[in-house]
Amino acid sequence: MGDTLAPHERPFVEDRLHTADLPDTPQRDYRIPARAWVEAPEALLRLGDDIAAPVEYKRRIGEWLLWRAGPPVGEARYMAVAPDLSALHRFDLHGKRGEGEGPDGRRHERFRTWKEALRDTPPGATT
Repeated sequence: MGDTLAPHERPFVEDRLHTADLPDTPQRDYRIPARAWVEAPEALLRLGDDIAAPVEYKRRIGEWLLWRAGPPVGEARYMAVAPDLSALHRFDLHGKRGEGEGPDGRRHERFRTWKEALRDTPPGATT
């Protein structure tokens, strides 16, 4: 099996990171907490408060920065943040379904369609 840690076992980095430092793809050795992002908006820092979960960076989808509080399936909160902080979109996951408004202006109940809206709608084109 190797020395690969499960995602929830990976350590959080302590370094402070600017937007340009956030990687495009998920990291395999460590996690980036929202508190490490210098430009983090307050809404992101509080994303996991109601479920007592830390907020961590996941990846870029298109131009959006994707963050999550909670497990990948179950009770979780996702937030997509425009790199210039001009827009935020939240998706609340409850098991395998959830709800959130995408940058396309539509209400989504499936996480997949919300992510597709992020991919297809750049921050400047939000409605």
